[in-house]
Amino acid sequence: MTDIAFSHAPVGLAVLERRVIKRCNLQFAATFGGEPADYDEMLIADLYPTQEEFRRIGALLQEEEHRTGSYSDERIMRRRSGELFWCRVRGRSVSPEAPFQTGVWSFADISDDRPVVSLTPREREVAILTCKGLSAKEIGAKLNLSYRTIETHRAHLLEKFGARKLPELVAKLTGMPL
Repeated sequence: MTDIAFSHAPVGLAVLERRVIKRCNLQFAATFGGEPADYDEMLIADLYPTQEEFRRIGALLQEEEHRTGSYSDERIMRRRSGELFWCRVRGRSVSPEAPFQTGVWSFADISDDRPVVSLTPREREVAILTCKGLSAKEIGAKLNLSYRTIETHRAHLLEKFGARKLPELVAKLTGMPL
């Protein structure tokens, strides 16, 4: 019965060991393209938009604040076809002290709620911190940039997302209705 629940869960599930896919379910394969067997022993890095993004997320999981054994975020992932899409990712490590040893991860395609917009790494950082409610001055201090530079990045984000004001941008970035 447990195998049926895993295989037919309505959300993509994958068991990872040291960031290598050991097993995935039907919905995971449908989300990323192909069949579950196509993912046996695949590096999860192959489903990230860039190696830089893969390393960034890996570094986050090593930070003290994320060593709870659980992690969740919304990020851009890459299908096997190369298409980028927004994905809600949640994971739980079997051993919080070694987050990459073995974990179960869920992947839900949320691209219908959010368009994929090409962002520079700095724009992505500013967007994430903006969604966390930080002011331009607070973001500037955190990134060691002037608040005017942050305002410039925010202006680019407003334009890229077709938002008129900051609350509308945040709504678009988080997928929340206005």
